[in-house]
Amino acid sequence: MINVTYSGNYQDILTDDKKRTLKSIHEKLYAKTGEGNDYVGWLDWPSGLSEDFLNGIKDTATQIREKADVLIVIGIGGSYLGAKAVIEALQPHFEKNPNFEVLFAGHQVSGPYLKQLMSYVDDKEVALNVISKSGTTTEPALAFRFLQQYMKDRYGKEAESRIFVTTDAEKGALLTLAEEKGYKRFVVPDDVGGRYSVFTAVGLLPIAAAGFELNQLIQGAKDAEDELKSFNPGDNPAIRYGTIRHHLYEQGYTNEVLATFEPKLSFVQEWWKQLFGESEGKEHKGIFPISVVYTTDLHSLGQYIQDGKRNLLESFLVVDEADEDLEVFEAENNADQLNYLAGLSLHEFNLTAYKGVSEAHLSGGVPQIGVHVKKIDEYHLGYLLYFYMLSCAYSAYLLGINPFNQPGVEDYKTAIFKLLNKPGY
Repeated sequence: MINVTYSGNYQDILTDDKKRTLKSIHEKLYAKTGEGNDYVGWLDWPSGLSEDFLNGIKDTATQIREKADVLIVIGIGGSYLGAKAVIEALQPHFEKNPNFEVLFAGHQVSGPYLKQLMSYVDDKEVALNVISKSGTTTEPALAFRFLQQYMKDRYGKEAESRIFVTTDAEKGALLTLAEEKGYKRFVVPDDVGGRYSVFTAVGLLPIAAAGFELNQLIQGAKDAEDELKSFNPGDNPAIRYGTIRHHLYEQGYTNEVLATFEPKLSFVQEWWKQLFGESEGKEHKGIFPISVVYTTDLHSLGQYIQDGKRNLLESFLVVDEADEDLEVFEAENNADQLNYLAGLSLHEFNLTAYKGVSEAHLSGGVPQIGVHVKKIDEYHLGYLLYFYMLSCAYSAYLLGINPFNQPGVEDYKTAIFKLLNKPGY
């Protein structure tokens, strides 16, 4: 369901030593004995989802939509990017649902944003979904402090039925608060890290509330889980992508530019950047993930990618089919000199542009990977996101690092807390 292409000769990469290394990674990954094995619950999560669990998510989403016009999702990093990526990819560019919308908070610290958000929802019915394993992550905790008070001031006791909590099953400040207030709870699994959590309640509740089809999303992920588990490095696209990018890293290509011609996938790119950046960026190793949307960014970053420092590899996320399109028509005076495009659809233009950009950048010394997905819908997004998660595990293990921790994240927090005179710092 995913096709991965490479500008070089992939078979040249698959030496006997490389195959042995990949075989060892595969065995440890699926036996759950590799480094960070206590966080590989995502690996078989889609196939383990029960109908009861999914129905519980759907029922709660229905309750939210019945009582609210807006769901505000409070979270940062993996606690919001997966849901945001799917929702942005699936919803129309302009004709948003006039009766219901999903908004996000706690993914940054901005007084104007939060103040304007509360003002914006004043004439709408509101529900909250706060997502945090601990409940003390600074950015969402700050947003929740303001929004919880907003809900209390506006709804009084009724606020308790409008606040939904996704947190740890057994411990943490948010769990304690949810139990005290009687907020409906969903669980952040112990063995699934935030950036791998899109198929848990973390991602599924906001996606369902937005009105999208969970069964198809999960079916795509299930099929990816099933089809990508075999050890066949020649044909398995997840192994192929992870192996190619590691090979290029060894050749000195330390920055990966993820390019797409579909602007609706821009938050899939943001999710991808966290996935790979947080999984690989350790021990002074790893490829730095960058994203661009073409053709827009060809007019801003295209010059650098073509002729700048040659430490870039470029991976294209290509959508092969478009659900909606326009065909170029022949104009009477041809003042814009575009009649040569008459009969060509805009999607066909982008596919041609992809080929041209690829050829140009390759001639400029930028090696290329192509990741082709058939179309943008729930099923193919589910497949794509699982594909990237599995590829990331292979890629990080090839670096010899734990894909599932993020020790460096605490360093900036410690520095900030010291400056703020937080107790204990």
